[in-house]
Amino acid sequence: MAGIVIGLAPALGPTLSGWIIDHYTWRDLFGMVIPIVILVLVLATFLMKSVIQLSNPSIDILSALLSTIGFGSLLYGFSSVGNDGWGSAKVIGFLVVGVAVIGLFVWRQLHLEHPFLELRVFKSPIFTIAAILSGVVNMAMVGAEMVLPLYIQNIRGESAFHSGLMLLPGALIMGLMMPITGAIFDKHGAKRLAISGMLILTAATLPFAFLTSETPIAMIVILYAMRMFGISMVMMPVTTSGMNALPMNLISHGTAVNNTFRQVASSIGTAILISVLTNVTKDNLPAAHLLKTLPLSYKNQAISATLSGYHAAFYVAVIFGVVGFIITFFLKANQKAEGGLAK
Repeated sequence: MAGIVIGLAPALGPTLSGWIIDHYTWRDLFGMVIPIVILVLVLATFLMKSVIQLSNPSIDILSALLSTIGFGSLLYGFSSVGNDGWGSAKVIGFLVVGVAVIGLFVWRQLHLEHPFLELRVFKSPIFTIAAILSGVVNMAMVGAEMVLPLYIQNIRGESAFHSGLMLLPGALIMGLMMPITGAIFDKHGAKRLAISGMLILTAATLPFAFLTSETPIAMIVILYAMRMFGISMVMMPVTTSGMNALPMNLISHGTAVNNTFRQVASSIGTAILISVLTNVTKDNLPAAHLLKTLPLSYKNQAISATLSGYHAAFYVAVIFGVVGFIITFFLKANQKAEGGLAK
């Protein structure tokens, strides 16, 4: 049920935001979030009920600061790679600070009696494998979701709205598949689903490495939908199997750790793909003097250079898929919904 929301929200987001950008400004995207946040706060106040036993933990302020500075620096460093490159002093500085502070954060959590974030959930091999696989899937999904609209708009000349519209069928399929994959998970467990899903994801990503300026739009829409179909077979079943491996008192910590891991992985995946796209494109651009002497030749070579960047980025996305496919074989067979929690 949660997967339906996770699938359908991205189905509307790119299309709606594309329409807003085409007709208004990108700042309006942030303004329209405000009434949504207010509505959520009001509804949560009256409708959200506690469903698990509550405790009264004390918040370790130092851990909160270390977490904010560490993960914030790491994410900002990775998000700056696309513009500044891996060799930028700003990127390296923020990454070094992020890693160092996260190291301090981890050390503190392992020495607190009641840690801010219980990292001992990684003592469970099943949870660890599931978290890593979820991170890899997010890298493949979010990175490609960033690169593909750039191709659609920059190479094909489509508007932001049409770019988002092309992603709509895939996101809808992902949302509609969630109840189906949930039923299959209850019957067969996560391993078979994950193996099949990663195979589909990888196979559907490979053709994107051969995109041209004349690739049929219908083919792009179908391949993207296939990718999302594969992701729907992996994401929620694997996450659920990992959470089932934890005892009830660690569920909240497992959720926090899993969400953090996926967000960091998404940022890393996006940074890698964008940096590969940017660097390969720059390396293949024609000499600047051709712009004045042979403008048509410059244009054709510039398009070829940009396509080379997209090809390289999607090859990296294929590698993400292959890594995830290999990891699926380490999942425990037949671990179903009634596994760890029931025990």
